[in-house]
Amino acid sequence: MKHVYLLWHTYVDETLAGGEDVKLIGVYSSKELADAALVRISKFKGFSDQLEGFEISPYEVDIDSWKAGFTLV
Repeated sequence: MKHVYLLWHTYVDETLAGGEDVKLIGVYSSKELADAALVRISKFKGFSDQLEGFEISPYEVDIDSWKAGFTLV
């Protein structure tokens, strides 16, 4: 397996620090399984009102993602 698929849901809420509520719904071994999860989850309270907040992202496994480090702001 070279990639997994992350199902995210983001909701903009100005009352929260940072203004967003980001949820990682799950990590799936195929795009088809991620799509099926999106269909299931989108029927639940809250998610059904914010369908535009869903995103499926492919993510490559077995690599370093932060090769350049980071700085504090």
